[in-house]
Amino acid sequence: MRWFYLAVIVLFAAATMIFAVQNFETVTISFFRMNLSLPLAVQTVVVYLLDAATGGSLFALLRRSYAGSKRGAG
Repeated sequence: MRWFYLAVIVLFAAATMIFAVQNFETVTISFFRMNLSLPLAVQTVVVYLLDAATGGSLFALLRRSYAGSKRGAG
């Protein structure tokens, strides 16, 4: 099962990279009156990496919180 999960992650990362390579036009993102103009490919890769970092951290936090609540309830 571990190999299946690894294959899914690799395929998703490859699809993200293909999307990034095919989309080099510049787009502008506005956030709280700040504007950032970068190629869509760069923004896609940055968002993917931030999501990978924060998603894993959130999952670990939720798993630890759930395990702690089960110990306290028993």
